[in-house]
Order: sequence, then structure tokens, then C-alpha cells
Amino acid sequence: MHPRIYVVDVPIHNTTDPARRGLHVFTGVADSPAAALRRAHEVYEAALAAHTAGLEIPDKQPDSWGARGLRPGWHMDWAAAKAGLWHNPVSWTSLSDFAL
Repeated sequence: MHPRIYVVDVPIHNTTDPARRGLHVFTGVADSPAAALRRAHEVYEAALAAHTAGLEIPDKQPDSWGARGLRPGWHMDWAAAKAGLWHNPVSWTSLSDFAL
């Protein structure tokens, strides 16, 4: 399959206040949703390891994946994560509600 840009949405909640919920979003190039989920998880784990060791969080990898917005104190629910193709909302190929 040809590599394309994927988005991975991972549900998160605050560990001290579980009512505070949200999504952590990753984007990058992959050849399938499964590969996108795997890469998102890998870059998150690398960022967490660097943060825990007191090091700077790595920049984006050569394949465009990265995890710059690390949120300590928030639990990532990887079992509920979803991956799909990313659609640019400002692309000229997107549908719009107005006529030009």
C-alpha cells in the first residue's frame, strides 16, 4: 500500500481528575492504520522515556511522526485509539459550503 498521512486519535483522561478528558492527536506518514497506530505509540513511548530521564523530547522523526505535546499526569487509552487517513480541511479538493 502507498504511504499516506494518517491521524491517530488517542482518548486521554487526567489521572487525578478522571472527569477531565480529551484526545491526544498524532499525525504522520504510514502505509496502513495499523502502522500509524504503531508509530504513534512508539513516538509517544520515546517522548515519555526522554521526559522521565530529564532529557529533551525528540523532534519529529524522519518519517514525520513525533510527540511534542506530552502531558504528564494524563493517561493515554491506547486500546481505544483510532487511526484513519488525514484530510486537510483547507485543501482545494475539500468540499465547501459556499460557491466561488
